Amino acid sequence: MNLISTPLQGLFIIEPRVFTDQRGYFFESYNKGLFDNKIRPLQFIQDNESFSRKYVIRGLHYQINPHAQDKLIRVISGTIYDVVADLRKGSESFGQWFGLELSSENKKQLFIPAGFAHGFSVLSDHASISYKCSDFHHPDSEFGIHCFDPFLDIDWKVPQKEAVLSEKDQKLPPFEEAIMNFEFKQTE
Repeated sequence: MNLISTPLQGLFIIEPRVFTDQRGYFFESYNKGLFDNKIRPLQFIQDNESFSRKYVIRGLHYQINPHAQDKLIRVISGTIYDVVADLRKGSESFGQWFGLELSSENKKQLFIPAGFAHGFSVLSDHASISYKCSDFHHPDSEFGIHCFDPFLDIDWKVPQKEAVLSEKDQKLPPFEEAIMNFEFKQTE
């Protein structure tokens, strides 16, 4: 696995080594030793999967402390534009976002540490996404930021007029009004 730093400290792109032949392909999608040695010791305790259609935008979502989640995102089928926004007060990149195309073809993954809001838009006809989480879903700790927040000004790679959002996501607050309790730690 190749670990690639991003402009947002603590956020990593993971490129697995893919072995292909006439039968198909094989790759290691997660290796605890790599994370423990190259990022930090982690314990993922919940796996989630979602399926969405073209132009769906999910996000921006996060859980606040003490139930904040580290996440490892990968696409099983289709293509998404995966987006995170740094919510860690004191971080040099506080309020900045990063986006990356993840697909079943490129097999890239994104490691998202706690303290980031996460979302994605579906660029293909449909997409299935799998993600590992370091804490359980905790509804009382669940918050979000509106995906079309003018401060973040995220380019979701889909026409805004054709974007499909859940009723819940349509009601999310802007960045300036969002509840967040994350502090940047220099060790990240």
